[in-house]
Amino acid sequence: MKKETATSSRKRDHLQICCEQPVETGDAGFKDVRLVHNALPECDMDAIETKTRFLDRALGSPLFIAAMTGGHPDTLEVNRRLARAAERYNLGMGVGSQRAALEKPELEGSFTVVREEAPHAFLCANLGIIQLRDHGIEWAERAVEMIDAQAIAIHVNSLQEAIQPEGDHNAEGCIEALRDLCKEFSYPVIVKETGSGISAGTARVIRGAGASAIDIGGYGGTSWAKIERLRASGSELADLGEVFLSWGIPTVVSLREVRTAGGPIIATGGLRSGIDIAKAVALGADLGGMALPLLKPAMESDDALSLAVEAMHRELRVAMFLTGSRSIADLRHARTYITGLTRQMIENSD
Repeated sequence: MKKETATSSRKRDHLQICCEQPVETGDAGFKDVRLVHNALPECDMDAIETKTRFLDRALGSPLFIAAMTGGHPDTLEVNRRLARAAERYNLGMGVGSQRAALEKPELEGSFTVVREEAPHAFLCANLGIIQLRDHGIEWAERAVEMIDAQAIAIHVNSLQEAIQPEGDHNAEGCIEALRDLCKEFSYPVIVKETGSGISAGTARVIRGAGASAIDIGGYGGTSWAKIERLRASGSELADLGEVFLSWGIPTVVSLREVRTAGGPIIATGGLRSGIDIAKAVALGADLGGMALPLLKPAMESDDALSLAVEAMHRELRVAMFLTGSRSIADLRHARTYITGLTRQMIENSD
């Protein structure tokens, strides 16, 4: 099997597993976070404004359609529906890794459909840091051009690579590649983890390299260790995936660490409701990214996806109302209580 075909096949495998198997693991920490209730909110819930800005772009809400899929013909319809939702609600959206289409241009349609369906949306291209290191700025430029994106996410996924049968195990030279991209590229660069979180130290390295924003991709949501374990069922790599199921920094802990480095933050990893988005914003995130909660309705229909997005927005507005937050700017100042293991981890990281 050619490498290009294998890359595309993985995309189909990942999509199928996410839709048919339990792929979540751990606790992102949001259960340990409680927004402080305001018994006298002094605001009109129907007048609450969820609009926000990210990288100088006005968005309808902090809900970000996190990178999910693309690179296989079976993923085209899912991306089409996600893009329609991004356009309808003026949401930011990321696409899945574009490696397959960069290797095999005939697969570009599963990505170009996103801009076709969302001509005005804020779109983020997606390239792995290993591919950036190996192919340089040319691939980053092609990824952005493919979907006419306003930014590029460079994803880092060391855990997945370590236990994936086809994984790249050499991570040397990645920081230099990131630094070169940030220096030469004409678009904002977002560094994105994929489920293991980012520490304060790594965040400082990323910001020092010149990245415009960080997507923390914390532990506690979809587990790539679990997905790769399912893909490798029956092999020694399946056992490796099992051993590392609990590896990573929970999303809330990662968020508290990354915010010390400054700059815009997307909180992804285990957000499952509008309340979680509100908590993430109150803890320092600019956007709250979701993938799996939107993937399943996107597999069903446009209507199912719209219902899911509207439910998230209703929950967000109620949470804002109950904290007395008329706007997202107000919500950033809402008080929180943090308890349990999440509090212990945060205190130990200080």
